[in-house]
Amino acid sequence: MTIVSRLNATELLACVDELADLLTDTVHGGASIGFLAPLDRAAAVGWWEGRGAAVSAGHLAVWVARGECRLLGTVSLAFPDKPNSRHRAELVKLMVHPECRGQGLGRVLLATAEAEAAAAGVTLLHLDTETDSSAESLYRSAGWTRLGAIPDYAATPSGELRPTTIFYKHVGAAAAGD
Repeated sequence: MTIVSRLNATELLACVDELADLLTDTVHGGASIGFLAPLDRAAAVGWWEGRGAAVSAGHLAVWVARGECRLLGTVSLAFPDKPNSRHRAELVKLMVHPECRGQGLGRVLLATAEAEAAAAGVTLLHLDTETDSSAESLYRSAGWTRLGAIPDYAATPSGELRPTTIFYKHVGAAAAGD
């Protein structure tokens, strides 16, 4: 059984080792999520530890999916701090353990973030992902709208520049009006 839960800052720091393992496995598996390979485990731990302040301040929400013995995946929402953008959030760092991919966990994490965003009064979500990646097909199939692609936007873990596709989705009250 998989349980998805939102982490507070203390809980985030308590599972930073598992999150770092997931991050390094994801990067070493070729996912373009902002890091180059090889990703040093200490750097991954440090990166996750650095998220604690944003979670405490309410600028970042982090959910994890746990199986019987370990962390299986994560997703986050980044909330802007400007008054004119509090209706939106960015979906970031959706990661599923390589052994669990293709089993619907990414869709569960995505649906959790969407529902929690709507419950918080967010009406618009946006994200970017590597063009032609498996993540891109997940977002399309989950009803996200493709806005366009930016060429040579981000490097893959191996350093190759690739295009990035921008997606958005209305949630909550805005989705009801669509």
